[in-house]
Amino acid sequence: MISEEAKITGVVEDITFQNDTNGFTVLDISLDNELLTAVGVMPGVCAGETVTLTGTYTTHPSFGRQFKVTAFSRCMPETSEQIYKYLASGVIRGVGPKKAMAIIEHFGSDTLEILENSPEELAIIKGISQEQAKNIGEDFKRQYAMRSVMLGLEKYAFTPAECIRIFKKLGVQAVQKIEENPYCLCSFGLGISFERAEEIEEKLETKPLPDFRIGEGIIHVIRYNSVNRGHTCIPREKLLKPASDLLEITQDEVDIAIDKLISTAQLKSAEIDGREFVFIPSVYLAEKKISERIGIIANFPPQGAPHLADWIDSIERKNDIKYEDLQRLAIATAAKKGLLVLTGGPGTGKTTTIKGIISIFEKQNLDIALAAPTGRAAKRMSEVTGMDAKTIHRLLEVEWDEDDRPVFRRNAHNPLDCNALILDELSMIDIQLFASLLDALPLGCRLILVGDSDQLPPVGTGNVLQDLISSEILPVVCLSQVFRQALESKIITNAHKIVQGETPDLKNDGKDFFHLERPSTHLTAQTVTELCAERLPKAYGWDSFSDIQVICPSKKGETGTQNLNKLLQEALNPSEKGKSELTVAGRIFRTGDKVMQIKNNYNIEWKSHSEKGVGIFNGDIGILTDINLSTAMITVNFDGRVAQIPGEYLSELELAYAITVHKSQGSEFKAVVIPAINVVPNLAYRNLLYTAVTRARDLLVTVGSAQTIDAMTQNDRKAKRYSALQHFLRNDN
Repeated sequence: MISEEAKITGVVEDITFQNDTNGFTVLDISLDNELLTAVGVMPGVCAGETVTLTGTYTTHPSFGRQFKVTAFSRCMPETSEQIYKYLASGVIRGVGPKKAMAIIEHFGSDTLEILENSPEELAIIKGISQEQAKNIGEDFKRQYAMRSVMLGLEKYAFTPAECIRIFKKLGVQAVQKIEENPYCLCSFGLGISFERAEEIEEKLETKPLPDFRIGEGIIHVIRYNSVNRGHTCIPREKLLKPASDLLEITQDEVDIAIDKLISTAQLKSAEIDGREFVFIPSVYLAEKKISERIGIIANFPPQGAPHLADWIDSIERKNDIKYEDLQRLAIATAAKKGLLVLTGGPGTGKTTTIKGIISIFEKQNLDIALAAPTGRAAKRMSEVTGMDAKTIHRLLEVEWDEDDRPVFRRNAHNPLDCNALILDELSMIDIQLFASLLDALPLGCRLILVGDSDQLPPVGTGNVLQDLISSEILPVVCLSQVFRQALESKIITNAHKIVQGETPDLKNDGKDFFHLERPSTHLTAQTVTELCAERLPKAYGWDSFSDIQVICPSKKGETGTQNLNKLLQEALNPSEKGKSELTVAGRIFRTGDKVMQIKNNYNIEWKSHSEKGVGIFNGDIGILTDINLSTAMITVNFDGRVAQIPGEYLSELELAYAITVHKSQGSEFKAVVIPAINVVPNLAYRNLLYTAVTRARDLLVTVGSAQTIDAMTQNDRKAKRYSALQHFLRNDN
């Protein structure tokens, strides 16, 4: 039961749990001789403090009455007993229960005044040196400064978690800096949007200089196009109108401001084919780094392999296979050049070729590393090669900085321990991640890049695979022959038809590709649910959770992921007595649900049967195994990696009974069901359909309209992505 919003005031008796990074806290507060559990983001709150909490009462069947906090304010403790609890809680470094008692016995209710104004007096207490007294005073002032900043930021509607991040980045002068220039918040990775900064400006009595808003508005337009449309840069002339419209200034004023941003290194520019392009500096640097590193690898090939032809022949005999000409060329190129882009559609022998390259590298006594962008892609790579494959993040030993941004331990100063790297699913990898990977390659390391250029470009920035191929400075082998055994699969033959713009064969006369025609979105959604819950498990003995995946072109509509996830959750994991549930932003999460992480999170720890690590990444799919309603903490098993996820991160999870085509990249499933009817025009195109179809290994079922499938096949529209990588590759090397 959830009550109306209330406000309560009491003394914090005990802290059950507190996350120092984001402030999520579970505490006990005393109210009129009652001890109540309060849950929410309350950074820095300590035992002994008097706090005023705003939120709602809830009643849990196991944990009883609780208070869910949406906002809070605090008062410093006043009585000796409250001050003791405050100090004994460990809030100040170097002060535990024993020292807290000694300080209270000596100074009593004057303790906090001593800590703030005369901390050197603490040294008269046995066991506290002058240096320790100084440090205790400084730490107390730091705590007090954080309280002051949070109080000053309250009027601008920042959440407690945002206040923590702002304080860590801007320090004790945070409020003053924001009031001088609220747009500074947009540039520190704090998650504060340009629109939020505008709202803060409206509340200010003294308006900041207009240049602050204009400069950040232009950067906002470029950043938006990078994050949402994948561009690494924007033609300068195309930047003028949207920035002018956003900022309500003339295009000439935008043009002048761009010059200023470039001159102050807040933006970068480059001339490409007679046009000036404008970049965010970090993206410009990433494309430049890729170009330079690829050039070094291309210009300094490894030592030759004199017995190469004989080695390839022996591998054929050993495995009782016969490579076709392009496969043989790819294997030889990998050995001779040490650099190769290998591409091709399903059934063209990419896996066989990769195995051949690995065999040659083993004959050369090379230390080989295998990597892919997602956990599922890495797992599949391990299964088909018989070797350990890692995600790129795991390979590079990801850590995170104080702004929760990834930092890789493996880099130019601490390169990877390998001299051959095979990287799969290159089409999924964005500019920044690829630049970090190349930065960590040791000199002389062979680099084999594998991907399907007909698939969707990455969700992130850039189009690395296509740019590398189009630059024509790297050796590229495109496998095109579909092998005879692959031709027996309608999944594969239809995938190639789609790529070539031919309408796929939708007659139900095969073993692995079926189409169920339905006249409406309602009936399509109903049929998809029946297939997953009843028909396919009954016919094939497959598990609805691990073997079958619904892949949708869109999130919205009756056949989008949002509606289908509700239907599939109800069919596959309905509400039952004793089964825990948690509602987050209108979405119900239930024990047993299939869920997906939709944002890289470098803070979440995980454990498996043999190791532990940090980081759950965009696209990881798992099963929700436990919900702790007292702490809003859930446990998810991501393919053997068990992670406990705090409540504040639950917005980064979605139900995954149905996922979008973009989220399915890099994954393969035994059975795939695709609802295809009334697809919105901006998603009804060929390589989106092709990417969805090629996610299926054993069975594919399309449900909906054959006309829609034909229209998607005929539409070869590919969203234009502005990128400078191809230009840099051609002109820097």
